[in-house]
Amino acid sequence: MRVADVSEFFSDFGGGVRTYVHQKLEAAAKSGVAMTILAPGPADRREKRLGGEIVWVRSPVLPFDHRYHLFARKRAAHALLDELQPDVIEGSSTWRGAWIARSWPGPAARALFLHQDPVAVYPQSFLSPALRADRVDQLFAGFWRYLAKLSAGFDVTIAPSAVFARRLERHGVLRSIACPLGVDRALFSPGLRDENVRFEMLSACGVSDPAAPLFVAVSRHHPEKRLPMMMRAFAKFSADRAAALYLIGDGPLWRSVTAQARRIPGVAVAGPVTDRAVIAARLASADYFVHGGAAETFGLVVAEALASGVPIITPDQGGASEFVHPAFGEAYRAGDAEALAAALARIVNRDRRELSLAARAGGHRLVTPSEHFANLFAVYGGLCGARRERIAA
Repeated sequence: MRVADVSEFFSDFGGGVRTYVHQKLEAAAKSGVAMTILAPGPADRREKRLGGEIVWVRSPVLPFDHRYHLFARKRAAHALLDELQPDVIEGSSTWRGAWIARSWPGPAARALFLHQDPVAVYPQSFLSPALRADRVDQLFAGFWRYLAKLSAGFDVTIAPSAVFARRLERHGVLRSIACPLGVDRALFSPGLRDENVRFEMLSACGVSDPAAPLFVAVSRHHPEKRLPMMMRAFAKFSADRAAALYLIGDGPLWRSVTAQARRIPGVAVAGPVTDRAVIAARLASADYFVHGGAAETFGLVVAEALASGVPIITPDQGGASEFVHPAFGEAYRAGDAEALAAALARIVNRDRRELSLAARAGGHRLVTPSEHFANLFAVYGGLCGARRERIAA
């Protein structure tokens, strides 16, 4: 089976999508699936990578984040698909890339894999908590009609989590199925906890008390991640106690995030960490993982924290909300700094050892990447079989 992934938001400088694409290439090679990633980039070029192939199509840069590009030339992408003659085309965005995948005139089966929820990422992020999420959905009903129309041209729409699949169904996207992403439990493990790493992170935050709670967050510096809200909540929580907040990541809001962090005692902006083994060690060595984003379709980094045996604090919306459980975490009203501050206070007043043991048990129930891709490729194999049967009939 040959699969072509028209991956509009893949970038070598990105985060979760980059990790996912690399896992997909490796899994495809092991499964005997010929995988090609079509991605927009600064120049036309091809490269072999991880048992598959990445074909870059020269495209303009994304205005607000120069790490990413957006497809502009349908003809160039279609010419590559003519050459590849895939059995399955996967569209991985709601924008130009999806229309390129849908409009290619070849006979391939088509799947729309939605890695992003644009209504949650932008309007809900900017308008929360002033407006309820359902009210924002009503205001953007035109987008949901557009997405339903777009998805009608695909054989199936794949969501990375059950919570997002249900959200799509509520808004008229037919043939939606959940195919939860996987977490590398061999890499992210409670066994990586290291008190020396913990003390290093505390010191980076300017906290000398070894008993102070250490919160870690890993995310892009982007409005959807709500880092300013998170820091306001932490400032309120830590006003009368020693505590540390260690932020890993960077992005378009790096300057403003860093400036705000300098004004709040106990906050350190560590910047980007590209070595995933280092991220795994820091997650396992934290006391708690705190998350601000309510727009993820899955919430990979939250799952990785859980696999590391770390209690989690997440908003009550989005893919991340699917992981939180009273046994090992706290939920709070999305976008609400007061609610997050209260959640931080609640969790530090609980028995951390019990929380961590429960988090370990929760982590064992997570799907692995190999299981995710086995499920995904089984769906694609089924699409190919159904298409062959229709052609034969």
